[in-house]
Amino acid sequence: MERKDEEIILININGTDRPGVTAALTEILAKNNAVILDIGQADIHNHLSLGIMFQSSEGNSGDILKELLFKSYELDVHIRFNPISKEEYGKWVNMQGKHRYIITILGRKLTAKQIAGISGIVAEQGMNIDDIKRLTGRIPLDENERTPKASVEFSVRGTPRDKEKMKADFMRLAAEQEMDVSFQEESMFRRMRRLICFDMDSTLIDTEVIDELAIRAGVGEQVKAITESAMRGEIDFNESFRQRCALLKGLDVSVMQEIAESLPITEGADRLMSVLKRVGFKIAILSGGFTYFGNYLKQKFGIDYVYANELEVEDGKLTGNYVGDIVDGKRKAELLRLIAQVENVDIRQTVAVGDGANDLPMISIAGLGIAFHAKPKVKATAKQSISTIGLDGILYFLGYKDSYLDEQGVF
Repeated sequence: MERKDEEIILININGTDRPGVTAALTEILAKNNAVILDIGQADIHNHLSLGIMFQSSEGNSGDILKELLFKSYELDVHIRFNPISKEEYGKWVNMQGKHRYIITILGRKLTAKQIAGISGIVAEQGMNIDDIKRLTGRIPLDENERTPKASVEFSVRGTPRDKEKMKADFMRLAAEQEMDVSFQEESMFRRMRRLICFDMDSTLIDTEVIDELAIRAGVGEQVKAITESAMRGEIDFNESFRQRCALLKGLDVSVMQEIAESLPITEGADRLMSVLKRVGFKIAILSGGFTYFGNYLKQKFGIDYVYANELEVEDGKLTGNYVGDIVDGKRKAELLRLIAQVENVDIRQTVAVGDGANDLPMISIAGLGIAFHAKPKVKATAKQSISTIGLDGILYFLGYKDSYLDEQGVF
C-alpha cells in the first residue's frame, strides 16, 4: 500500500475563465506545501480547462481536496479529482524519453474532417497527441471577414510504427482535404531557425522572369516550353539555361527595368519578409534567374544575399550569353552551406524554399526544406510542401502564432 503522505492527485478544472481562478486554486496548494508535478491550461472562447497534478507531502490530501472543492464552488467552476498510483506516474514519466514531433496543417479553412484525419493517422501509428493549438487568428462567422487561411499545430509524442506510411498517409489526406501537412521532429533547432534561402522565380515572384524577357523578344512560347521542361526535371538545367539565354539575343536592356517594376509578388511574401526581418532572420535569394531582378527584390525587402545569373550586355543589348558560372541546383546547395558558415548558423537552423527540380538539392540539406506550389516531382521528393496558401504559410511551419505576432506589432 502507498503511504498517505505520498499521494499523487490529478485535478481537472473546467468553467468560465476569469482573472484569478488559477491563482486562487494554486494558493491553496501552496498553503499546504503541495508539490506540483505537472500543470497545463487552455482557454477556448473564455472557457477554462486547467489540469494540475500534485503530490501531497504532509498527509493532508483530504484537507486540500476539501478546500479546493469549496473554492471551486465559490468560483463557479467544476473540479474533478483523480488519484494517480506510483506505477501510473512512473509510466508517464518514462514517456518523456520518447520522440516528439510537430504536425502542422495549413489550408484556406479548417474542417472537422482535417482534424479527424490527422488524429486518426496519429492513433494508427500508436502515438499520443500531447497538445493542439490554433496558430491563425480567431475565425469570424461572417465568411467575408475571414482571413483566407487557417493553421493548427499538433504536438505528438511516440515512435511511429511505420514513418514512411505515416508520411504517405499525410500526403494522401492533404490531397483529399485540400490542405498542407508538415511533419517535423521537435528539437531545439526547429525553434531556432536563423537563415532562410529562397528561390526567386515562381517562389518570391509569381512568374518566371526569363519567360517575361522572352515575350518581349518574341520567343515566348519557345522559352516557356524549355523552362517548364527544366522545372519538371526532364532536361538538364544548365543546358536549358544556355538554350533560353541564346534566344534572348538582341533584346534591349531597358526592358529589364520595365519588367522589374511590375514583378507580381507572390501572395504572403510582404508579410513573411516583414516578420522574418523583425525576428532577426538572415535572408538569401539563390536563383537560377538573373541578378538584376534579385537585386531589385533585395532593395524592396531588405534581403541580405543575392546569388543569381548575370546576363551579358553589349551596346545596350543582350548578347544571348551569360557571365560566370550558372547557379544551378548543386550551386544553390553549396551557397546555402557557405552562407550558413559565414553567419555561424548550424545547417539544422536553415530553411530553403523553392518550386523547381533545381531547388531540390538545397531543400534536401536544409533543416526545413519546403516545396512551394511546386511541380509534382518536387512536391513528392521534398519533406514539406505548401500548395494551398501563400508564402506566409511558412510562418506556421516555423511555429509562429498570429496572436503573438500581432501583439508584437510584427504585422
